[in-house]
Amino acid sequence: MPRFLKLAIAGTVAAALAALLLWRLDHASGVGRAAAEALPPPIPVTETAVTTQNVPEYLYGLGTVQAYNTVAVKSRVDGQIVKLFFKEGDEAKAGAPLIEIDPRPYQAALDAARAQKEKDEAQLETAKADLARYAKLVGHGFQTVQQYDQQKGLVKQLEAAIKGDEAQIETAKLNLGYTLIRAPIAGRLGARLVDVGNFVRAADNTTLVTINEVRPIFVSFTLPQKDLYPVRHIEADAPLSIEALSGDGKGVLGRGRLTFIDNAIDQSTGTIGMKARFANKGERLWPGEFVDVKVVLRTLKDVPTVPSPAVEEGPDGHYVYVIRKNDTVERRPVEIGESGDGVTVIKRGLKPGERVVVQGQYRLKNGARAASRPFEKAHAASAAGASS
Repeated sequence: MPRFLKLAIAGTVAAALAALLLWRLDHASGVGRAAAEALPPPIPVTETAVTTQNVPEYLYGLGTVQAYNTVAVKSRVDGQIVKLFFKEGDEAKAGAPLIEIDPRPYQAALDAARAQKEKDEAQLETAKADLARYAKLVGHGFQTVQQYDQQKGLVKQLEAAIKGDEAQIETAKLNLGYTLIRAPIAGRLGARLVDVGNFVRAADNTTLVTINEVRPIFVSFTLPQKDLYPVRHIEADAPLSIEALSGDGKGVLGRGRLTFIDNAIDQSTGTIGMKARFANKGERLWPGEFVDVKVVLRTLKDVPTVPSPAVEEGPDGHYVYVIRKNDTVERRPVEIGESGDGVTVIKRGLKPGERVVVQGQYRLKNGARAASRPFEKAHAASAAGASS
């Protein structure tokens, strides 16, 4: 074969091989670009790690604040009110004067009782002197035994009369003392229900003013009957701590101790009544106020926890999205426990150290890729933006 023909055939084959190689390279790069374009972008989320911590276990109820002691101040004598020593809403000390009723009639009765006693004492002195003389005369026959006995009886009558006078004096003193009404307990005074010049009667049983002792103070509340056993079981070892919360459930108005468990369950509601005592030094609790009550039942030690927003609820129960090492997510069912203060206890389904999605779950599904950032940094940035 001529040499030029061999060279032509070799050139043609080389060109064909080069064209085939270029076609394969171009096809492979096109498939790669198509595959890259078909793969969805990662979904932005925030993540955190499952941690262990001590978490208090709470019971919740609705309570009403009650005064530690309540006194309805009333008059024990009849008379006209001549003076008031207090202002509405004042804090009164025990024994402080509150109301004065005209004391003059009772002072006059006391003076009369004392005068009657002095009169009877003078008569008794004379009667005793006569009795002594009769005793001498009876022995000599100058006085009859009957007259002597009558004189002895008169002396005893006068002695008894004096005892009666003393009782009248004590009664008059009591009535005179009742004209100045004093605070029987220390506490906060209510509205004034009478004015100077009003005539009051003890028999009318009219309340003049009320006093509520607010330091300390009680909170009465109820819990479902199912909570009675754990409360009694733990209360046997140590008094349970009780927190009274504001209406929004966020602010703690006071912390106290459980002091009373009712002796029967209310069958109409299936609840058990309880009472807690609060020092209430700042008077943040006020009689008649409705409060949310949180019973600190026990503290769970070293339990797995996640931020509460990480836990979702579906038709089959609670679940979380776990981020795998390759940054894909897995929807995993979990069993939750105590939840409060932004933290939820995980009883089953997660291990400490695993990464879970806290925000951005609504776009996720099993196998999706996640572009995550730490929840703590995201939370701090959000708080900083809100404060500015």
